[in-house]
Amino acid sequence: MANTLSPPARPDHAFKRVAILFAGGPAPAANAVISAAAHSFLRAGVEVVGIKHGYSSLIDFDGTELVEDKDYILLTHRKLRRTRNSQGIMIGTARSNPGKMIGHPSDLDDAEKVAPMKRVSDALKSLGVDALISIGGDDTLKTANKFKLFQEKYNSENIIPVVHLPKTIDNDYHGIDFTFGFFTAVDFLATEIRTLLHDAEATRSYFLTETMGRSAGWLSYGAAIAGEASLVISVEDVIAGYLVEEEFTDANGEKKTRKCMDMDRVCDRIVKTILARESEGKEYGVIVMAEGLAEYLPFSFVEGIERDDHGHINISQVSLFSIMSKAVQAKYASKTNGRTRLIKGLQLGYEARCAQPHAFDAMLGSQLGVGAFRALAEKKLNGVMVSVSGQLDLMYVPFEKLVDPETLVTVVRYIDADSDFHRLARFLETHVND
Repeated sequence: MANTLSPPARPDHAFKRVAILFAGGPAPAANAVISAAAHSFLRAGVEVVGIKHGYSSLIDFDGTELVEDKDYILLTHRKLRRTRNSQGIMIGTARSNPGKMIGHPSDLDDAEKVAPMKRVSDALKSLGVDALISIGGDDTLKTANKFKLFQEKYNSENIIPVVHLPKTIDNDYHGIDFTFGFFTAVDFLATEIRTLLHDAEATRSYFLTETMGRSAGWLSYGAAIAGEASLVISVEDVIAGYLVEEEFTDANGEKKTRKCMDMDRVCDRIVKTILARESEGKEYGVIVMAEGLAEYLPFSFVEGIERDDHGHINISQVSLFSIMSKAVQAKYASKTNGRTRLIKGLQLGYEARCAQPHAFDAMLGSQLGVGAFRALAEKKLNGVMVSVSGQLDLMYVPFEKLVDPETLVTVVRYIDADSDFHRLARFLETHVND
């Protein structure tokens, strides 16, 4: 029988210096991931470089030497002391996207389109990096895949292998059941929702809250279930039955059509919940809406709104919570012969992204960090996303299974409307005969 107290054997590898890069929005347990990955490599005699603020410095590399503590830091045992449960991101983050102009494999033949990716490659090589650990959401996964494809085409004799660790509090990732930080964010938002319920009951009012969840409703549903909200509406719900087609004129004066949210029907559904609660003697409540619904607002609300490097609308400029709370107030008045009901719009979410990580997220993040070491040093893999199943058993999912080979875009994992998770929220919220 093997000695279960013996440490894992040190694998044979040729790595001398590994880089860790974090991109996109923050998530609780980020430092658990970074620390566990760095510690694993340091213990194997490999230097670890933490690239600061995502691809920001790498994408602008012009051959000038990168500066320690400004563009990168050396992650040492001393720097990693007691960091696995710390808040924030020790190497920072950013949304710079070196793969922005690469939308199809053929774009790899265009020198101008791959120039940012070449600068990233050159910058990493200038630091003596011989492996890259990418941590981030689906956009960062797309970038990692493009970096792999770029290298296979241009650096086939000197490839920097890359593995990706999935991060998003939205939990909308294929290839893994739960992403690190999700449960911490859910609990944080659920606590806020329960607090708001006391405020709402005291003032006989409603809070209409906008929570994070750009593409899918996992975070909104989790927070609503754990926070005992009165109703939750996500992107999946609107796509399934609350869309209409509208005509609009774009910035070039061209007439176009698009699918948008049927504001009247959505507001009507919310008001039905409020009226049902009134019939039960409850003159208060909290409604939860996913921020991604901003993408489906009628054109008049989103016209001229900026988009980021990944093509996403700047949700912070839209104020979904404000738009919807006013619309629901108006609908309530129209359905109650002019009665008023105070409905306060409120945005929740940013305060959850760097919350103190829960034990589960610290464990999950630590396993993913160790998984990066095992994928690179033990398994000799390149182009895989580290995942877990069951009792945190490691798996390695090839990029090809997660990214469309033609569009190079990842597929969002929506909540299945027929799933028991989706049904759970419908069972627990205020019952409405709709």
